[in-house]
Amino acid sequence: MSDANGDLDVPLNVAVVGLGYWGPNLVRNLHEIEEANVSVVCDARPEQLATIGRRYPSVRLATEYADVLADPAVDAVALATPVGTHHALALAALEAGKHVFVEKPLAASSAEAAELIGVARANGLTLMPGHTFVYSPPVVAIRDLIRNGDLGEIYFVSTSRVNLGLHQSDVSVVWDLGPHDFSILRYWLDETPSHVSAFARGCVFPELHDVAFINLQFPSGSVAHVELSWLAPSKLRRTTVVGSERMVVYDDTSTEPVRVFDSGVTMKNPETFGEYRLTYRAGDILSPRVDPAEPLGVELRDFCEAVKHGVTPRSSAELGYEVVRMAEAVDASLEQNGARIALERSEHTTSVRSDRSS
Repeated sequence: MSDANGDLDVPLNVAVVGLGYWGPNLVRNLHEIEEANVSVVCDARPEQLATIGRRYPSVRLATEYADVLADPAVDAVALATPVGTHHALALAALEAGKHVFVEKPLAASSAEAAELIGVARANGLTLMPGHTFVYSPPVVAIRDLIRNGDLGEIYFVSTSRVNLGLHQSDVSVVWDLGPHDFSILRYWLDETPSHVSAFARGCVFPELHDVAFINLQFPSGSVAHVELSWLAPSKLRRTTVVGSERMVVYDDTSTEPVRVFDSGVTMKNPETFGEYRLTYRAGDILSPRVDPAEPLGVELRDFCEAVKHGVTPRSSAELGYEVVRMAEAVDASLEQNGARIALERSEHTTSVRSDRSS
């Protein structure tokens, strides 16, 4: 990709920065896809670099981020660092002429995210947040059901994302787990909430929320409830989508991750004034085939294609911006004892949908 001819068949030279929990997964997936070449791995801890070096002896190791940015052979930087560093590291990479993939959330504030988007656009560079779940086959399958009208009008969505751990030291459960569900809802419904309210508690560390209950109201009339927690007896990744025609249960931990229920309720015309009769329908349950694929690999391939062809990835920077705005609105509600917070439309809101409708 960095050759003089700009050959689109040449792999994208990517530098992975950060070898904490997620960084090694980026290295592995980039190493496995033909669209990319891991040219450099950077971390301030020599022991972490040594581990990666043993697994991938051909990859150059670096302890200084400045050295990565100064390397003309590096086309793109993939950041897997703490949230508080995203803005500074991504901004430096964009100003150095590098395309940027940054793990969710895009930045620690909407102002920071907006600045990154502006710099990326001004320099003609791809900026992509790592909202991996919008590449998950079950999530995509449900998106297709919604888009095709199979579920009818979406009444409400209820989701639980809980586990015992992992407590983060730099962000609350809202900023750690919330972006997953915020990005899924934004991808499914194609709209940002108009209002947000929330309650939360810091059970282990009083100053750091480890459980949150979030309510979202969308312009279309759909509502959603999101439960997040690092304190639960078992891992649960379960979402229910209720439409006027059908209902769906999405369980990320199940061998049948998507189950479609031909269930609902209809109201017959009243025979007399003031008489209403409801008819409940409990029909078949369908578990559609969902082809297996590692979402992270699909996501990174989309990033490489976006860079090479100059198109908007499914997990666009604008999607990342909207997710950050949603997390900020939750924080604002928590600061006001659960007050209902309005989200105004922003200059980036209308361009969230990808250029590619997949």
